[in-house]
Amino acid sequence: MSNLSFMEKLMDGVQVEWKALEDLVSFRRGSFPQPYGNSEWYDGEGSMPFVQVVDVSDRGFSLKENTKQRISKLAQPKSVFVEKGTVIVTLQGTIGRVAITQYDCYVDRTLAIFTNYISGINKKYFAYQLKGKFDIEKENARGSTLKTITKEEFSKFEIPIPCPENPNKSLEIQAEIVRILDAFIAHTAELTAELTARKKQYNYYRDKLLSFEEGEVEWKTLEEIAEYSKTRISFEQLDKTNYVGVDNLLQNRAGKKDSGYLPTSGNSTEYREGDILIGNIRPYLKKIWQADRIGGTNGDVLVIRLKDETVNAQYLYQVLADEKFFEYNMQHAKGAKMPRGNKDKIMEYRFPMPKYPEDQAHIAFILDKFDALTNSIAEGLPREIELRQKQYEYYRDLLLSFPTSEQKEIANA
Repeated sequence: MSNLSFMEKLMDGVQVEWKALEDLVSFRRGSFPQPYGNSEWYDGEGSMPFVQVVDVSDRGFSLKENTKQRISKLAQPKSVFVEKGTVIVTLQGTIGRVAITQYDCYVDRTLAIFTNYISGINKKYFAYQLKGKFDIEKENARGSTLKTITKEEFSKFEIPIPCPENPNKSLEIQAEIVRILDAFIAHTAELTAELTARKKQYNYYRDKLLSFEEGEVEWKTLEEIAEYSKTRISFEQLDKTNYVGVDNLLQNRAGKKDSGYLPTSGNSTEYREGDILIGNIRPYLKKIWQADRIGGTNGDVLVIRLKDETVNAQYLYQVLADEKFFEYNMQHAKGAKMPRGNKDKIMEYRFPMPKYPEDQAHIAFILDKFDALTNSIAEGLPREIELRQKQYEYYRDLLLSFPTSEQKEIANA
């Protein structure tokens, strides 16, 4: 049976009982090791992992392989021990990360621990439901800089139990829901691992292709072959697809998205097809895009335009998308909290230029292919991961959100 067929059957005619979390499990918070902050209470012979918020992965229901802190044998009697296979959730700061512990550990007070389940509930199903509830409620969490959810608040979360009068059938349905959602997560994890491997391969070839022997290239400064755009474009010619601000340039060379802002008067800096746009605020974010249209931007985005027709535009893009350029840009950036690129120093950037245009084009062609595979949100692995994540979220919401009796009455009215 397909996932869709199963879900349709699951949603049709299955009775569901909504139970408050406090009626399903026992829970408590962890504890700070006492006296908190004393180095004698950490590490040493016989120490154990001490799980804090930072140690809970943001996906996959697991703890990180190694915890940031360990708790000493001296502190263990006054701390909260958690056995392998226990469901825990973060309550403070990064709220709602859920894990089923894969090793014995001690747990910080910023996490809740769930034990003593009533019969008829699948632990992984409970973990999925818990994460779903926290994902909704954390937006309303108290606190300005350090968000918090209390035991009193999450104890009232309601968890749907299918077929409450038939425990075996209920567990069968819960297990099938878990199987489907686990399969989506596993597939996304495989794609992410593939992307990581391809990025390593891409960086290897980038370094090889942009490294040259003496005499194979000429060394040029950017100002010898390019300049900043001096032309202007009216706000009337701009729309969400061709206006580019620093906010809709994407990090890590991922291109751009449509703008949520448009100027309502005046002129903007014009860019043309082939121009290279670079985010000039916080250069370490590596925001860069090569234009495929005519449009406009503002002073927070640099528009670099070729003035030497012997230079391949795609080759120049690959040079400026290289890690070496961003490192150089940060070295000369101005400001500490919000560093801004130094426009004069950027034009002094030196890079190798193959003597023959066909060599430039060949290098650019290879790197463009790798770039699309590893960085593009319109194609390649990032796009595939985004689609699989959206598909997972759709099925997760469908599988975990049973209609209440009131909703059924409205639907049948």
